[in-house]
Amino acid sequence: MLGVVENQSLPRTAAFFDLDKTVIAKSSTLTFGKSFYQGGLINRRAALRTAYAQFVFLLGGADHDQMERMREYLSAMCRGWNVQQVREIVAETLHDLIDPIIYDEAASLIEEHHTAGRDVVIVSTSGAEVVEPIGELLGADRVVATRMIVGDDGCYTGEVEYYAYGPTKAEAVRELAASEGYDLERCYAYSDSATDVPMLESVGHPHAVNPDRALRREALARGWPILDFHRPVRLKQRIPTFSVPPRPALVAAAAIGAAAAAPRPRGGRDTR
Repeated sequence: MLGVVENQSLPRTAAFFDLDKTVIAKSSTLTFGKSFYQGGLINRRAALRTAYAQFVFLLGGADHDQMERMREYLSAMCRGWNVQQVREIVAETLHDLIDPIIYDEAASLIEEHHTAGRDVVIVSTSGAEVVEPIGELLGADRVVATRMIVGDDGCYTGEVEYYAYGPTKAEAVRELAASEGYDLERCYAYSDSATDVPMLESVGHPHAVNPDRALRREALARGWPILDFHRPVRLKQRIPTFSVPPRPALVAAAAIGAAAAAPRPRGGRDTR
C-alpha cells in the first residue's frame, strides 16, 4: 500500500513522475503558447503552429521522431527569448493554465507517496522554466527538466544544454538515487510514453499511465500496472483531501552527465 509509512531505518525511496499526460492532461510547454504570443515572444503563425502541435500531442502522444522534431522546433522558436520574461509569463499564468489540467488521480498519488515518506520527483522533457514552477505547484521534492543554454545577454541561444528525454531520464534517476540514497528497487515511476521505458524499468515499481500503444504493449508484456487518469481537477478544490500541505519544490538541476540536487531549504521536509 502506498499510504504505509516506510521504515526510516531503510534506504530512502522516491516516486518519479513524467509530467505531460501523466500528471497533467496536456503538454506543459505547448499549453503556454497563447501566453507567449500575448507576451510578444511569438507571432500569430507560431502560436497557431503551437496550438496544432498541442492538438496532435493530445490525439496520440508523440513518438521518438515527433519528439525530435518538436525539440528542434521549440529550440529554434525560443532563440533570443529573454529568460526572465519567460519566467514572469509562466508565473503570471501558471494557476490559470496548469491548475485546471492536473489529474486528480495524479495529485492523490503524489499525496500518498509523500504520506508514505517518499520523495516525489518530476522528470520532464519540457523546459526547466516551465517545469520548475509546476513542480512547486505540485509540492514536488525534486525536478529534472530540459535546460537551454542562456547567453550573456540573458536570452536563449537556441542550443540545448541538457535534454531530459528517453535514456537520459533513466540516467538522471540513477544519478539522483546515488546522490540521495534512493533504493531504486523500492522506488516507483509513472509515465504515459514508450520513450520513458528506460526510466520505468530502472525502478522496482513501474506504472504505465494513460499509455500510448507502444507502452501499453510493453506494460502488458512485462506485467506492469496500467493506470487510467481522466479527471482533471483544480488543486484548491481538493485541498480538504490533502494531508500534506503544498510546499516549495526542491529542484534537481540535471546537468549533462550528472543530476545535482539543490540544498534543502531550512524548514523543509526531510525523509532521511
